[in-house]
Amino acid sequence: MFTGIIEEIGVLKERRDGSHSCTLTVRCEKILEGTKIGDSIAVNGTCLTVTKLNADSFDVDVTPETMRRTAFSIVRVGSKLNLERALRIGDRLGGHLVSGHVDFVGKLIKKEQEGNAVNLTFSVPEQWMKYILAKGSIAIDGVSLTIAKKQSNSFFVSLIPHTGEMTILLLKQIGDPVNIECDCIGKYIEQLIGHNTSSSIGVTMDTLIAGGYKGHYGK
Repeated sequence: MFTGIIEEIGVLKERRDGSHSCTLTVRCEKILEGTKIGDSIAVNGTCLTVTKLNADSFDVDVTPETMRRTAFSIVRVGSKLNLERALRIGDRLGGHLVSGHVDFVGKLIKKEQEGNAVNLTFSVPEQWMKYILAKGSIAIDGVSLTIAKKQSNSFFVSLIPHTGEMTILLLKQIGDPVNIECDCIGKYIEQLIGHNTSSSIGVTMDTLIAGGYKGHYGK
């Protein structure tokens, strides 16, 4: 699990493509501290396993399934990447619980300055809109953010200057794809509800939302 608080911006040093898959070599500094082969690193919000450690970089393998689910197909040598090491017991949960399992690829469709913030609007496939909750949590390229407003087929988030400096989100241009992971607790609740055949309980996502569930953790 991860928190969505980016620790470092890495740079893609090398990319070796296979059959609908690839191996990435990511140059970084802080992320290498204490990292071992087999550890999990969130790269642009995608949980990947370290397969090799080098003096200034680490290697990860991206499977065909991960390629289909994410925006790694457009990542090229020199691309900047959001990096976060896996959460350890005792660490502070500064963002929200992020599994590193990307749900879908969204696209940046609007970018505008408002005061000291930058508002970014992203498109969402119709089947995923039910997980988009106003003031709920969402991970965009691994960054834990609060949904400012939900629209018919999109949502927007407001980035404070610090988030812009510590992540790659402000480097995005209109039309660029991003990895998006919806709040995992909401998805788990829906699964439990879907497998519950007892009509006596009568719990649905709508009743949970009406009762105050917002899909976020004290933000």
